[in-house]
Parts: sequence; structure tokens; C-alpha cells
Amino acid sequence: MTVWKVTNSRILNCRDMADTRIDKFLWAIRAFKTRTDATDACKGGKVKIGGVNAKPSKEIKPGDILQVRKGTLTFTYKVLQPLERRVGAKLVPQYAENLTPASELEKLRAPVETFFVTRDRGAGRPTKKDRREIEEAWDAIDFNDIPDDVAARFGLTDEDIDLL
Repeated sequence: MTVWKVTNSRILNCRDMADTRIDKFLWAIRAFKTRTDATDACKGGKVKIGGVNAKPSKEIKPGDILQVRKGTLTFTYKVLQPLERRVGAKLVPQYAENLTPASELEKLRAPVETFFVTRDRGAGRPTKKDRREIEEAWDAIDFNDIPDDVAARFGLTDEDIDLL
């Protein structure tokens, strides 16, 4: 069945509007910058529909719950209306509802503190002696003696610290 939809003086052939590919939908709602990125995420098992891995050609319908893993975050979206063309950021809420829990979004704000071992530019690979000195420096760090304010910033509890 063919359905015609008129929007902003454009006539679109919406076919069934329920046969939108998941990779195209994720690109259209701006979950991914390119459609290729969305396709690769699907192929890599980073996209799930209702808890089941989705292939890029999987068709979505209204009410589907999508879980998209990007790095350490898992975004959750509810499909409100399938869509095949990329829309402006202000129009995305008409097509997908962001159900991502606040705990996942807090991971974006977490400070990243790392320990860098600096080497002079052009010094090449560390020698065996250098490597042993680096390992001794790492071993000298007592990870069980984490100050309370640092542990609080990373959301660590005493049980977590005991596991280190």
C-alpha cells in the first residue's frame, strides 16, 4: 500500500512507514554522524532492539526500544515514528524519545584522570632498564590508599577499593 505524505510543500512516498531500516533511522535521528557509522555499529553488535542484536537491515516500527552502545555509554531510544530522511536536531523528539538513564549520562561528566609516563621526544622505545624502572614506579603506587574525595569523584565505594 502506498501512502503519500505532504510536508513543507514536499510530497513524500512513505510506502508503509513501518519499513525503515534501523541503520537509516539511527542516522536520521542523529545518533550517528554517518550512515556508515550506524551500519558498522549494527554489524559490530552495538545496536539492540528489545535486547536482541540487530542487523543493519532490520526494520523498525513505532514502540521499539533501541539500545545503542557508543564507547562506555549505552543510549536508549524509543521509536515514536519511523523516518528515512535526516532531520534537524529540533525535530528529532518527534521521531524518537531518549530514554537514556541519568546514570549513563553522568559518565560523560566523569573526569578522566590518568597517569602518564613522559619520555623525551625521539628517545625511542624504553630499554629493559627503563621498563623495569617504570614498573617499579607503578608498583610503588598504593591503589588501596585512595583519598575519599577522589573516590567520591569516581563513584568508588570501600568495597570497590578493596577489590583493587
